[in-house]
Amino acid sequence: MSADARRIVAQPLTAAAFAPFGTVIDAAAVAPRPMNAGMARRFHDLAEIEVVGEGARVVIGLVEAQPYPLPLRLGLVERHPLGAQAFLPLSAAPFLVVVCPDEEGRPGRPQAFVTAPRQGICYASNTWHGVLTPYGQPQDFVVVDRGGPGVNLEEHTFAEPWTVHLPGLD
Repeated sequence: MSADARRIVAQPLTAAAFAPFGTVIDAAAVAPRPMNAGMARRFHDLAEIEVVGEGARVVIGLVEAQPYPLPLRLGLVERHPLGAQAFLPLSAAPFLVVVCPDEEGRPGRPQAFVTAPRQGICYASNTWHGVLTPYGQPQDFVVVDRGGPGVNLEEHTFAEPWTVHLPGLD
């Protein structure tokens, strides 16, 4: 397959485009409600973290991620069959999100998205996705994930890598 056939250009992350793979976490999508006697605003119910299996629980972690060089060489994707996984950036910097439709248990052609400032994502259970991919600068994330017994990670290495480009750049 030619290099052009394996080239993917990322598109802006929108709720509609990302819906087959999970949820866009974006405070702009809900009306805030006041709390703490009006001293805080809560943006409630932005994503659901589904977990399955006996002893499963929702866990929260922090990730300090180093930036990837672009264009991105995409050789590996993964999925989590026992639970959803959410990434919430702690800065306004955008990051790259790569997902693949499932095609009979294997990842199909990747799709790539660039987040808007402060957007996060929640991958639905069993969604093929690339690794956490900040670019341009290191970035910290809160991760909401599944904990507990069971194998919740499946990886797939592509025979030939894909190349992911930002829109308008080459």
